Amino acid sequence: KELVDIENPLQIIADRLAQKTQVICFDEFHVSDITDAMLLTGLLETLFERNVVLVATSNQHPDQLYHDGLQRERFLPAISYIKENTKVIKIDSGIDYRLEFFDHAEIYHTPHDENANAMLENDFIHLCPDKGTIGVALEIEGREIETIRCGDGVVWFNFETICSGPRGVADYIELARQFQTVLISNIPVMNDNDNDMLKRFITLVDEFYDRNVKLIITAENIPKKLYRGKLLVEPFKRTKSRLEEMRTHDYLAREHLP
Repeated sequence: KELVDIENPLQIIADRLAQKTQVICFDEFHVSDITDAMLLTGLLETLFERNVVLVATSNQHPDQLYHDGLQRERFLPAISYIKENTKVIKIDSGIDYRLEFFDHAEIYHTPHDENANAMLENDFIHLCPDKGTIGVALEIEGREIETIRCGDGVVWFNFETICSGPRGVADYIELARQFQTVLISNIPVMNDNDNDMLKRFITLVDEFYDRNVKLIITAENIPKKLYRGKLLVEPFKRTKSRLEEMRTHDYLAREHLP
């Protein structure tokens, strides 16, 4: 707040950081938000000018950072700064540990009791060893969505949070872009009184399927028994089929498409 009315506040921040440290480390470096992208561009430039060393781990090569992001061209200078001032080292054991996990994990837990939720928590920790952040709210399409846990590339929602209220296709597209794995707990059996929630769930599954998002859920019943109504029988047939396919090795081996 003290820098609100100051011109070029990033230079002051960089000066303060440079006075305190010579090396800055980022674990699981990624960029998914346009505000972060713009701030990082200026901050990285000023830090490198002050000979601060950057050490970072990332699942993406610098050229892939903020891929397909809004106004990405404004972030391209940051990529240039990183490539000019760091050495990119590829560390690859040849083993896809996440796929290895999915091959042995339950993807669909039913019924959604305390044991299923405990298993979901274990799944999250396997996928995000730092355990992520509990109860953080994501801002998606200008609205906040509460999460149970959120980490790098992995997020966990309660079903009612993600499929009720003002949620639409744009929300699910953005979530599918940001996260390669999504956990959803407490999916109920629905009828025609729940068709608004069911429509959102159908849309969510469609968008996640199209982008190869890995979906781990707890539900009251198996996919074909999640809907007891009549009005959405036909569109839900596709959802049932996709939920089944999303548990297969072939689907789980597909690369995420942000």
